[in-house]
Amino acid sequence: MLISERIYKYMEEKKISQIEFSRRTGITQSTVSDWRRKGTNPSADKIMIICEVLGITPYELLLDTYNKKMKEYKAIDHVVLNKDSKEYALIENYQKLDLNAQRRLEGYMNALIDMK
Repeated sequence: MLISERIYKYMEEKKISQIEFSRRTGITQSTVSDWRRKGTNPSADKIMIICEVLGITPYELLLDTYNKKMKEYKAIDHVVLNKDSKEYALIENYQKLDLNAQRRLEGYMNALIDMK
């Protein structure tokens, strides 16, 4: 299956129109349309924004590993967290921080633990 075919599959599953997809990604409608008509794929520099808009990982898009049941969970050091959990949100936010901010947060967490 072509990457562009997977994109259209995910768009249909998430009920995102081509116009909405184009607006949210910044990719012209004609380019998105060409993927289907000409059987071409998006350029590599567009993959991350496409995945963000579709709510999928590049791995899911490029390797077609979509699994509805497991999509709701994320494995972290052999622990599986539900995407709706507070722990998952904390990890997601931690990963968005730069290295210095991560280290500061780790120091703060260690200080809190030591206060017990």
